[in-house]
Parts: sequence; structure tokens; C-alpha cells
Amino acid sequence: MAGWDAWALGMESSAVMGLRIARIAMGGPAAGEEAQRMVAEKMQSALELQSALVTGRLGATPLAATRKTLRHYRRKVKANRQRHLPR
Repeated sequence: MAGWDAWALGMESSAVMGLRIARIAMGGPAAGEEAQRMVAEKMQSALELQSALVTGRLGATPLAATRKTLRHYRRKVKANRQRHLPR
């Protein structure tokens, strides 16, 4: 299942990257805000995973840690995709 999650994360993150690039390319205050938000989200996500790793919440095996890490990032990417899609 980790293989599917990795593939899906790649596809979903590609879509979000395209949406983010489009928003940033339009310029203006929204572009700067998006760039700052993107960096802040990445830092927060990395801190969350680091905390989970050192406290053992990622599991006892490499496969468990991989699965939980992929799920973590897929949730983040899904939220970003929904935020960027036109309403």
C-alpha cells in the first residue's frame, strides 16, 4: 500500500504545484502571501513529522513509518489542493 500512497502523493502534489505556480505567477499581494504560506506549511509539516519520529508515533518498523509519513503528507497536499481549486 505504501507504493500506491507514494504514487498518489506524487500525482496530487504535482497538481498543487501547478495551482500554486499559477497563483504566484499572477503576482500581487496574493502571490507573496502564497509563497510565505507555502514555506511556513512545509516547515510546520516537517516539525510535526520530526516530533512524531522522536516520540515513536510513526511506528516501530520502516514500513509503518513510511506509511504514516505518506499519509501525513497526503492530508496536507489534499488540503492545499482544495484551497487552490476555483470555487
